[in-house]
Amino acid sequence: MRVPQFSDQDLVRQYIDGDDKAFETLLRRHKNQVFSRILFMVKDRDLAEDLFQDTFIKAIQTIKGGKYNEEGKFLPWIMRIAQNLVIDQFRRAKKMPAVRSDDDHDVFATISHEDKNVEEDIVWNQILGDVRKLIDFLPAEQREVVIMRHYYDMSFKEIAETCNISINTALGRMRYALMNLRKLVEKKDITLTAS
Repeated sequence: MRVPQFSDQDLVRQYIDGDDKAFETLLRRHKNQVFSRILFMVKDRDLAEDLFQDTFIKAIQTIKGGKYNEEGKFLPWIMRIAQNLVIDQFRRAKKMPAVRSDDDHDVFATISHEDKNVEEDIVWNQILGDVRKLIDFLPAEQREVVIMRHYYDMSFKEIAETCNISINTALGRMRYALMNLRKLVEKKDITLTAS
């Protein structure tokens, strides 16, 4: 006899109705994808395991608290929780991975960064700090895409999947973010070069 295959939506409803095994099924179904995404972002297995557990604890609290928004999109929802926890972790640790600058239309590409002496290193860190402060002025959706692209080194396809948006929407948000960053640089009269 074949066991029926329940949708994520069915399993969430069953869990809300008191069936703890339904959540175990959701966990088994999505654990590899969620853990892989967290590990990809933090690049530290122990930290990824902690954040993975925190993700599902938060999911349980949200569902049990009656705050789960029934849209039938459990995986994008749980991925968003994981992503937010990773961002919170980076903020707490004030950990800023290296910024990529391989796009020709990228505001970061205007920053020259070669072999530096101590003074140039201080200036470079100041520039990165200025750019990071400017990112905080962006609208939330644009800021999120910039952080995932430049600080987590995610592709636009990965960003689109994580945010549950189309690749074109992710590209559009990045385009507007870069335009807004350029305006902010001009408005605040910030120089993004060490020379």
